[in-house]
Amino acid sequence: MAKLGLTMDNRARLLALLLAIFAAAAMRLLPHPPNFSPIAAMALFSGAYLPKRALAFAAPFGALVLSDIFLGGIYRGMEFVYLSFALTVLIGWMVAKRKSPLVVGGAALASSVLFFVLTNFGMWLFSGFYPLTSAGLVACFVAAIPFFQNTLAGDLFFAALLFGGFALAERALPALRQPQAPLAA
Repeated sequence: MAKLGLTMDNRARLLALLLAIFAAAAMRLLPHPPNFSPIAAMALFSGAYLPKRALAFAAPFGALVLSDIFLGGIYRGMEFVYLSFALTVLIGWMVAKRKSPLVVGGAALASSVLFFVLTNFGMWLFSGFYPLTSAGLVACFVAAIPFFQNTLAGDLFFAALLFGGFALAERALPALRQPQAPLAA
């Protein structure tokens, strides 16, 4: 814990954050509509809240890898999925100082669009379902549009659940609040 720069005051906070991230990953294992999952919201939340950048990547990726193992392991195009979630952690960094509902909602929307573009590009490139032409790329994106509504709904729902739930927990439990930096003399 010392390597993470943690004191006794913020260990409870880190534990609560990690539990929220792994609980979100566990929700992925429950039955759900296609693409309605907590993974992007989990990456966004990690980037916005976890105290060290390495941990902001390690926690959601560890949870993603574990849930992928339970859901079937390695699959073609997964590098595009993981890239989209790495970039979503970066979006979370931008949200960290301004965690308003509007900013979090905009970040969730951006994450959904990013996931849609990257994963469908990967699908076009590697699936063999579409010709590697501009018409094939357009056909791939058009075919994916029905899934986007679930992606967006899931990202907004789970971002609200994670960010809103943790904000409520911080209000109710003082031990979870961000330690304040001492005032300069």
